[in-house]
Amino acid sequence: MWQYCMEYKTFKIDILISLPLFNTVLYTSTKDLDVRLGFDLCKEEREFLEKRKKIVSKALNSTLKLRENLSTNEVPVVAVLGSGGGIRALSSFYGSLLGLQQLNLLDSITYLAGISGSTWCLSVLYQDHKWSQKDLKHPISNAQDKISSSKAAVVSSEHMKYYFQELNALENAGRKVSFTDLWGLIVEYFLQQKEDQSKLSDQQEAVKYGQNPYPIYAAVNVRPNVRGDDFAEWCEFTPYEVGFRKYGAFIRTEDFDSEFFMGRLIKKHPEPRICYLQGMWGSAFAASLDDVCLKVIGSGFSFLETLGDVVKVIDDSRRFHFRDPTRLKTRLVIPGGPLLQIIQDFFKSRITAGETFNFMQGLYLHRDYINLKKFVISKETHLDAFPNMLTPMEENLYLVDGGFSINSPFPLLIQPERDVDVILSFNYSWEAPFEVLKLTEKYCRERDIPFPEIIFNKEDEESPKECYLFMDAENPKAPIVLHFPLVNDTFRKYKMPGIERESEEEKTFADFQIEGKDSPYRTFNFTYTSDEFDKLVELNCYNVLNNMDAILKALRLGLSKRKQKAGPKCFFENWL
Repeated sequence: MWQYCMEYKTFKIDILISLPLFNTVLYTSTKDLDVRLGFDLCKEEREFLEKRKKIVSKALNSTLKLRENLSTNEVPVVAVLGSGGGIRALSSFYGSLLGLQQLNLLDSITYLAGISGSTWCLSVLYQDHKWSQKDLKHPISNAQDKISSSKAAVVSSEHMKYYFQELNALENAGRKVSFTDLWGLIVEYFLQQKEDQSKLSDQQEAVKYGQNPYPIYAAVNVRPNVRGDDFAEWCEFTPYEVGFRKYGAFIRTEDFDSEFFMGRLIKKHPEPRICYLQGMWGSAFAASLDDVCLKVIGSGFSFLETLGDVVKVIDDSRRFHFRDPTRLKTRLVIPGGPLLQIIQDFFKSRITAGETFNFMQGLYLHRDYINLKKFVISKETHLDAFPNMLTPMEENLYLVDGGFSINSPFPLLIQPERDVDVILSFNYSWEAPFEVLKLTEKYCRERDIPFPEIIFNKEDEESPKECYLFMDAENPKAPIVLHFPLVNDTFRKYKMPGIERESEEEKTFADFQIEGKDSPYRTFNFTYTSDEFDKLVELNCYNVLNNMDAILKALRLGLSKRKQKAGPKCFFENWL
């Protein structure tokens, strides 16, 4: 037991609790709190894992042709990660998941995690509570219809009225409204072309029986006036909880965006619709909404002129550095007539972070917190070294696209509580095919988290292959990482693994460049033709199918690693 002392205004209270991190509350039991304190997985996720293990065990038994059924503690935990990259990432992730489905591997996966554009794919899929048990070609066809359709109506008078009504209702309800919320409503139109009333907590039905992998959506909390490269705290969103594993603080998903103090819910706000989360998860694009509109409808913020007498747009982005997630492009919109008075209430030099109430406000760190591996202790100048500058002392959270830290949600899956054995990493970035791995390696090294060494040569960086395996055979706690860069290599010659393209039409279809200034897959392009969409989906599906042997090898290694954890004997070398 630790003894804690807390001072707030004029009163002082001594309490005894057994948590090693926070001296936070007026109560002797954390069960009385509305914030869950602790690093363990929540009860609902643990229950999911028990159900999912049975499905994964059966799937692996069939896929790997095992001689005997796996016991509960022998089932490896497999996670699939999708990187950011806008509509390119959304389309590509559909293709990767389709490839896994065609290999009958979806039931072998425990976790599905996404960042930025990949979260858009997952958040739409999980509206169907049995999506992984159905043919993915139907949701892919629906996605194609939305992506290949015109987006001009996004700035119609009807839609603009809808945006302002929605934002005004949020602000009147006491919610903190930011520029990212407008972007969320635009994303809603891009993905659904209709009002989407669903919420993240609705996805509890999609994992209630372990029927689908457990979805995890990533964002990072940043600090105004501090570079994101220097300070970014990972926040996870799941159907059951939102929270920071760094601090061991979580709230129910239904309570996100409500007001808390000292671990207690003091003012309940409605759970935000998922479109507002989609806007925050992909807020990198809100930073350049002018560019998005320019690509989509052929003009930037000039469309606001159709809504009033005079609209003045001031873009102060020239003063900021794009890589700083707290200093992205901001716009001050000043309406000239009463019809647009509502705009002035929303767009007053706000940063593009999704500003929300800090549910950790009033929680105080224990004096020995810095000894925990969750905090960066190797740098004396890091904010982690100053408890009075950490997030529990702040009134607000500033949540942004996780891609401003690491463009793949590795930090949420490498935590020891999730004990992941195999990670299938799908990278949909144009440049630096191994950047997310090197950044994750650095992240893990600073926090003493087991992770394989990432080694590649110049040729790999300049002309990457379809798949790479990284592992640490000496450390069973380090995950096995199978990494898929976004490349068009053997797909040009083969329409299916081992089946060559014969007709000129087939060869023409596959002969395309993913990157380049004239590529349709530019990050800020939100409209593809049907053919362009099909190419990207089929390419990523093929890259998975063409590397079936590598995936099965990684699964066998993961199985061996899990057995090594479960028992005294290791058969690691037998799988190499």
